[in-house]
Amino acid sequence: MSEEKVLMKGNDAISEAAIRAGCTAYFGYPITPQNEIPAYMALHMLKRGRIFIQAESETAAMVMVYGASCAGARAMTSSSSPGMSLKQEGLSYAAGADIPVVVANVARGGPGLGNIAPAQGDYFQATRGGGHGDYYCIVLAPKSVQECADHSYLAFDLADQYRIPVILLADGMIGQMVEGVLLPPERPLKDLPKRPWAVGNNPGRDSIHITSIDLMPDSLERKIQTRFERYETIKKNELRYEEVGCDDADIVLVAYGTSARICQGARKLAAKEGIKAGIWRPITLWPFACEALSKSSSGKPILTVEMSMGQLVEDVRLAVYDRSPVHFFGRSGGNIPTENEVLAEIKKILKR
Repeated sequence: MSEEKVLMKGNDAISEAAIRAGCTAYFGYPITPQNEIPAYMALHMLKRGRIFIQAESETAAMVMVYGASCAGARAMTSSSSPGMSLKQEGLSYAAGADIPVVVANVARGGPGLGNIAPAQGDYFQATRGGGHGDYYCIVLAPKSVQECADHSYLAFDLADQYRIPVILLADGMIGQMVEGVLLPPERPLKDLPKRPWAVGNNPGRDSIHITSIDLMPDSLERKIQTRFERYETIKKNELRYEEVGCDDADIVLVAYGTSARICQGARKLAAKEGIKAGIWRPITLWPFACEALSKSSSGKPILTVEMSMGQLVEDVRLAVYDRSPVHFFGRSGGNIPTENEVLAEIKKILKR
């Protein structure tokens, strides 16, 4: 880490941390509210002699990332919600070919073009694969500019370790806010993980062919089953979450990203009225720490707070089954829940 904090936007922190993690190729296309990422990468990637290309479309950018990764580059793209929809075909291809790529989604209001205000309606898309076929992506959800940097840095290592696409799912508020951040160290490119499977990395031997196509059903099934065995390893090793004050709580608030920050304020307001509100925040949205949430809630009522009409809440219900009553409060269209609104829901549930 750098010794002193610097003031940065979330989008800039994502970018700088990616560069320091050894991103050697970035391909993107402008869309608000993530435009600072391609702007930052255009300036600083080229200064380091690395690859930056503004593609002709979101679809093209994703396919370029696929190709660059096949060739051995630590490759990244970024977008916001409508652009992420356009990337889904290429993302499915990357998952099907076991290609490590990093994709940042600074989400906005939808569906359709929606607006440029922050939202969390992309949860299903991110955690359920998003494209066609049987696959998952690791999904990291920062709640601060510091975590934008930390998770961006981590995303590249996870992608390489498991040969899987990794999505950094922020929202427009997290991407645009400015906070102090300790930046991770610059990683020498010579120290990046080796990729013996990449195209061109076996001189004098048979050529390497990387593809997601397999026209023989039994063969394709075996590949998918092997991939899902790797997913089980990820579920065991890469669960990340944060819990605050859940042990003796009257109610547990579950939220991620900006919504989790709102819950922090609501928790303080609740304490002034004698209500103990715990917070359970998933950091990996996939894999989701189901057992940890079930243990933390321990039969207490749960209130899931989202900037959507209710998506995270479905994983919460799956995690606790009928062991805890699950309630939902959400705002949509780019609106952000307020601390007072969350407090009012808490009091309604607890009949205070």
